This record gives sequence, C-alpha cells and structure tokens, in this order.
Amino acid sequence: MPFIPHTPDETSSMLGAIGVRTIEDLFDEIPAKLRVDGLPGVPAGLSEAAVTRLMRERAARNVPSLCFLGAGAYEHHIPAAVWEIATRGEFYSAYTPYQAEASQGTLQLIYEYQSMLAGLTGLDVSNASLYDGATAFAEACLMAVRSARGARSRRVLVPRYVNPVWRKVARALLAGQNVELVEMAASAGRTDLAALAAHEGQDFAALCIPYPNFLGGFEPVDELTDWAHARGMLVIAACNPTALALLKPPGEWGAKGADIACGEGQPLGIPLSSGGPYFGFLACRRALVRQMPGRIVGGTVDVEGRPGFTLTLQAREQHIRRSKATSNICTNQGLMVTAATIYLSLLGSEGLRRVAAQCHANTRALVGALTGLGGINAPFTPYFHEAVLTLPRPVAPVLQQLAAAGILGGFQLAAACPALGHGLRACATELRTAEDIDTYRRVLAGVLGVAVAA
Repeated sequence: MPFIPHTPDETSSMLGAIGVRTIEDLFDEIPAKLRVDGLPGVPAGLSEAAVTRLMRERAARNVPSLCFLGAGAYEHHIPAAVWEIATRGEFYSAYTPYQAEASQGTLQLIYEYQSMLAGLTGLDVSNASLYDGATAFAEACLMAVRSARGARSRRVLVPRYVNPVWRKVARALLAGQNVELVEMAASAGRTDLAALAAHEGQDFAALCIPYPNFLGGFEPVDELTDWAHARGMLVIAACNPTALALLKPPGEWGAKGADIACGEGQPLGIPLSSGGPYFGFLACRRALVRQMPGRIVGGTVDVEGRPGFTLTLQAREQHIRRSKATSNICTNQGLMVTAATIYLSLLGSEGLRRVAAQCHANTRALVGALTGLGGINAPFTPYFHEAVLTLPRPVAPVLQQLAAAGILGGFQLAAACPALGHGLRACATELRTAEDIDTYRRVLAGVLGVAVAA
C-alpha cells in the first residue's frame, strides 16, 4: 500500500494520547553522544525520474569482463533453471514459515538444503543460513565460545590466511562480546606447525582452519585438528563449498573431525551481483546444535502418518528470553538458500564434483600459462582454484591496465599480505576457457612488455 503521511493534527493527537509532547521525546533514552544530526555521507533525495536516470547511467558502465578475480566471490555457471524456479512467486515472496501447515513447500526446501549442506561438510546438522560468509564465521566463533567445555577463554585462534574481510567483520561483531581473535604465524603460504609451540599452555575456545586458505592453498587440517582437540579446543572449518566436492570434508579431519563448519554460499548458484546479496552456511556436530544460531527445520509425520516438515529449533531473541538467545539471525538470505538448493539439486554430487575438478584444472592451466612470463612465479603449491602469482613490478598498475583491456586479473595481496610484495591472487573457475586463459596471457605479456609467441 502507498505511504500516506500523517497530518500535523493527527500526529499531535497521537502524541497527546500517549502523553508525549514531541516525537523527539520518544527517543529521550538514547544518550545525546550517540545521536547524529543528519547523515553527511548520504546525498540529498532525488525524484523518481532523476533516480531512474542515475541508475541507467551507472548500469551503462557495467561492461563484460573476463573474470579471474575470486577472493571470496566466484563467477560460476548457473543453470537457467535455478533462478527461473527461485523467482516464482511462491518462493520469491515467501516469508518466515511460522505456520507449518501453510508453509510446507518452504519448510521442505530448507530441510533439503540443510541435508545437502550437512552431507557436503560431513557434519550432522546445518541451519537455514546466515547473511554471508563473514557473518557465518563470526557466528561460528561465538558458537564455539558458548560451547567449549574445556575452556573458559573467550579467545579463538585464527591462522593468518583466513579471509581478511571475514576477520575484519568478525572482529567488529565479536568485540562487543569480548571475544578476541588471535593470529597464528604462517610460512610457505600456510600455517607454520612449528609455530604452534608459541600457543602451548594458553587457553582458547577454538581453532579456525580455512579450507582452502586465502592464498588458495591447503592447511595441514588433520594435524591442526588433532592438536586443537588434544588441548580442549573446538575446531571451526571455514570452507569453500565447491572445494568440498573434491576434498576431505571437515567432519573427517583428524581423529574426530571438525566441530563446526562455515563459509560463503555464493558459489552455489548465486550471481556476483556487485557484491550481494549472498548467504553464509553453518553446520555442526549434533552435540552443539543447541548453540547453533538461526532456525533448524526437521522432518516429521502428521497424525495420519503423512510426511511433513516443521521448525524444530529456533534459538533467537523473538522466541525465548532475550538474554538466552544465541543470535538475532532470522529471515536473512532465504531466497539465496532457495537458489542454492535448486543449484545443488540440479547438479547433484557428481555434477558438483565435475565443476570443482574443472575449476582446479583451469587454474593449473592458468598458472602454467603465466609462470615464467616476464619473471612471474607461483611460490605456493598445492592449490585448488586460486593461486598466488608474484609479479616483477607493482601489481596495482598492472591490474588497472588489464581492467582497461576487459580483464579482471586477480586480487592484489599487498594490503592483505604485505610480505608477498608484488603478489597477485588469480582464480579460474569452470567458466574460463583455454581461449580466455590465452587472452589473459597475451594481454599481460603486453602490459609487462614481454614478447610471446602468437
């Protein structure tokens, strides 16, 4: 319905009815130091026509590019059926399924999603998603702190090569709850096992293990998992879901497996969309399920024995005492989960495995094509579908020239990993062809001033 503003007389009448003189009096509990006068970063309002023109001008700047960027958001093939189905009215506009008898379709979809994510991670249960990979990581840390029986610490041990954006978001969300992220030393593109000695005798609630890590490589997951469990820590796996189609699932790491798995769900049928919306996934062992944020859908039967679905766990502030709630996560990115469920259903385990295998093969081809080109090296192996390349000159101007030629050449590592100097992280998904890789090679050679064979 359209917004119909109240007249001054109506506003005055309502204020009088509740015994308040002005609207500002309704906010008198907020300290003056927390209030702002205006939002200087927000421009003045525009008319509908002006907004439409502005958006069209900005849309015209979007030009197709060969994407080798990665770094947390990935260009994968999305079958046409995924969003054809996800944008049907019954999915597109569905809200929180509070009434089970009226929401069986949505509840079944979430149940199927949870089942597939649990299978992919090798853990017992999954929730119905979070906002993105960063918030999933933060919620996993909070969950571990609440769940760790052998530790009273509010500290989580984190390898250096966990996604820096995730770490930044997590620190912002965890600081208010006095949870600290402690960084571990690394060498040769992964956690240095010898450096674990520096943390002996210290109390941590959990150890986080990226899989693959931010440089695209693999941590010694079995050794780290067993080391953490031997010292009373929980283990959090921060995973790329596509990689899990090929690699050992977190539930099988070490002697006992990881306790919690989290990650970014965007690779599962979600377009890049200029950075969102995406969704985060979170799975855990059954013993930790009551500390899991969000909602869990369970399968059941009705009084006549027919299968049905219902919300079985809702540990959020609307359902129980606020002081006992584990999270305020609710509707979040339900539409994205719908798309991911359709994507996983269409591909199946074999299809997802083929996607992952092609991503790895393409990245190997990319690294092979670029290494040796004007002094470019790949210092770290093995890798999945992202690899570090070191260039003979500063990366930023090289990426700018590549972008001008229609190529998103990768992620500059100078800020995230200063020790890598002229480091570039490049990614090749299943969408990159041999011709795409050759185009990248030829254009990069031109930027570097290196002659290459036609």
